[in-house]
Amino acid sequence: MKKIQSLFTAALLATAAGCADETSSIAERKPESQAEEKPVIYQVMTRLYGNTNPTNKPWGTLEENGVGKFNDFTPEVLGEIRDLGANYIWYTGALHHALVGDYTEYGIGNDDPDVVKGRAGSPYAIKDYYSVNPDLAENPAQRLDEFRALIERSHEQGLKVIIDIVPNHVARAYHSVQKPEGVRDFGADDDTSVTYARNNNFYYVIGEDFKVPESEDYKPLNGEPHPLVDGKFHESPAKWTGNGARAAQPDINDWYETVKINFGVRPDGSKDFPELSAEFAQKDYKAHAEFWADKDVPDTWKKFRNIADYWLSFGVDGFRYDMAGMVPVEFWSYLNSSIKMKKPDALLLAEIYTPERYRDYIHLGKMDYLYDKVGTYDTLRAIMAGNESTDALVPLQQSLADIAPHMLHFMENHDEQRIASGEFAGNAEAGKPAMLVSATISAAPTLVYFGQELGEAAAEDAGFGKASRTTIFDYWSVPSVRRWLLGESTEQEKQLRDFYKRLMNFSAASPALRGNYLEIHSYNREHNRGYDGQLFAFARWTEGEKLLVVANFGKESKDVTLRLPETLLQQWRLRDGTYRLTDQLSTAESTLVISREETKIPLQIAPLSGYILRLNL
Repeated sequence: MKKIQSLFTAALLATAAGCADETSSIAERKPESQAEEKPVIYQVMTRLYGNTNPTNKPWGTLEENGVGKFNDFTPEVLGEIRDLGANYIWYTGALHHALVGDYTEYGIGNDDPDVVKGRAGSPYAIKDYYSVNPDLAENPAQRLDEFRALIERSHEQGLKVIIDIVPNHVARAYHSVQKPEGVRDFGADDDTSVTYARNNNFYYVIGEDFKVPESEDYKPLNGEPHPLVDGKFHESPAKWTGNGARAAQPDINDWYETVKINFGVRPDGSKDFPELSAEFAQKDYKAHAEFWADKDVPDTWKKFRNIADYWLSFGVDGFRYDMAGMVPVEFWSYLNSSIKMKKPDALLLAEIYTPERYRDYIHLGKMDYLYDKVGTYDTLRAIMAGNESTDALVPLQQSLADIAPHMLHFMENHDEQRIASGEFAGNAEAGKPAMLVSATISAAPTLVYFGQELGEAAAEDAGFGKASRTTIFDYWSVPSVRRWLLGESTEQEKQLRDFYKRLMNFSAASPALRGNYLEIHSYNREHNRGYDGQLFAFARWTEGEKLLVVANFGKESKDVTLRLPETLLQQWRLRDGTYRLTDQLSTAESTLVISREETKIPLQIAPLSGYILRLNL
């Protein structure tokens, strides 16, 4: 027997101590977009990915620090992303958002730095929903054509395309210069004499003008002189701020660069639109579309349906919805059922952080997937920090069992700190066990944030963006990604990327990872002295593929004899004998011995490591 040496790791877990098919209770409700491959989403901050300029001056201009372009995603680059195991690419920041730059020769008005965060601007302050960021085009006049060509290149390399829709808020200076004929801008027809009206797109602070927030710690453009930086921005009457702040002068910590969108929710929280009965949680998107077909809905709803239709026609394959939990679930039923009627395999992903509302957003809102941040991400992070035992994964996964295939798993994204940052783990290797568990615990998609596979640490302040999170507000380049693009990656970066490549490709293709699940952690904790709270183990299987996943979150090697419960042996229909196990992430092997006296698998698990062991019958 070859002792198991691991390149990888992992563990997550848990559903009932009994055998559970994670899809059986919701067989009718599996995500419409789920095909033969498990979705693996590669998220790129589009303006950063292809930028190989090493200057990285804090608060630097586009001319000083450079900017990535749509054309930087060549067929070769996209092929490498596909080779990593991704089957979706999420182009974050592709839409035209507010930024500090002069594109007036293209008919685009300048944005006021007083209401722009950073210099490159937040990708979540959308300025024109029918266009794309002019920074990203070689020829800004042809920016839509260049983005269309990028979508086509992505498809040719086997990657489906996701973009953001940000329904809760838009930039304060929203104005579409490329909207189709007949489309009206948000707010263009609002009655600004009242705080709220059902068909207004915004909420208003009657009798008061907007005032730029004040702060002793922050100055636009870091205090650099600019013709528009005067502490003023004309907005009369003031609109509610994107996070719901109702003051004419928002706090500096509010989302002051954006304004709140009105979906027909009155200021007291009551709903000014038809509601769905509970029985619609059991109905498919066609029944939802039929329900809304003859209903009168707020103007904002129609505007977003038109936006989604536009991008579907453009070639986009799905949407990531920013702060979806701040928008009523009935709107999502309306929008998502409309999308599915046009494109049944569209991938619909919601950012939401309130677990008590998950099932409503899946079943009533017709979402394919939700962020599993509050549960799985937070728990894995606590285990990595030594603040939790792996025992915590068991009840967590039990609580998610009925919706597990709908919960997107990730260990990094643009809102979270980099694993390798000092503020998180300080070491990219520490992410291996967590990533292994995250990618294999359920049939849900896995998200990889660009540079994660290279151990990016986001070690520098970029200006508005601070160290530990790769900036989304500044002109910048990402050191590890820059090295990768230039063929200068370190050996450590290459080895880490190889781990991600093996894990992502296996997780996308494995039938067992879309099949049955049984946590065997609890059994080993009770019956196995050598098995501690830094280890985690579970089984995944179909009729044709049987897997054991075991991970070591500890910083020391562990010699352990894994034991299997009788329940699993019965499910796998195993008799007494010796069986060969092979790791799917390396060439390592072990054996499973089943006898009347005991059932055991001897393992040597390296620090921050683990295995996906396949049973060879």
